[in-house]
Amino acid sequence: MKVLVACEFSGAVRDAFLALGHDAVSCDLLPTEGAGPHYQGDVRDIIGDGWGLMIAHPPCTYLTNSGVRWLYDHARFPNRWQDMVDGAVFFRELLEAPIPHVAVENPIMHNWAARIVGSKPTQVVQPWMFGHEESKGTGLWLRGLPPLVATEDVRASMLTKPKREWARIHHVSAKKDRWRERSVTYPGIARAMAEQWSAFLDEGCAA
Repeated sequence: MKVLVACEFSGAVRDAFLALGHDAVSCDLLPTEGAGPHYQGDVRDIIGDGWGLMIAHPPCTYLTNSGVRWLYDHARFPNRWQDMVDGAVFFRELLEAPIPHVAVENPIMHNWAARIVGSKPTQVVQPWMFGHEESKGTGLWLRGLPPLVATEDVRASMLTKPKREWARIHHVSAKKDRWRERSVTYPGIARAMAEQWSAFLDEGCAA
């Protein structure tokens, strides 16, 4: 199956699908961090190239609920509203791409962005559902795909640790590349996407 992983520079999801034998390619404006098939450029250049499945990770900077307050700081961010609109429209373009099976992920959106996107996430997943003792709610907007099923629920053990550990991602210091650390998909979630959605599509093809 031809799999496009849009807006991914880490290769985490791409490599999970490659490991299962799929023809997977990542795409981002940045070069890939690991060796593997990668298109460096605008995903819209290749979105119509006959993909069977796309998993997309569009930028969340202007869409996330945690950043909604900056919409009203006109002195510091005079273009914030237009940036938000552009980001939400791009998100919707990916969700409505001419590909039969699509998953688009983003942190929980604020209402302004959600209105433009036009739909709520199909489900919200957490790293602790897939073996990582951390909390970071991520929405998945799914089309032609089933919700992910938890593979290793470690929430109970996570909560025995100090909050600064399991909420680490929310408290990453304000450094230049903080966005990079926050944007990489957890390996357990990437593996669940590859295994569960591959199995679902294989069953559909065999039916």
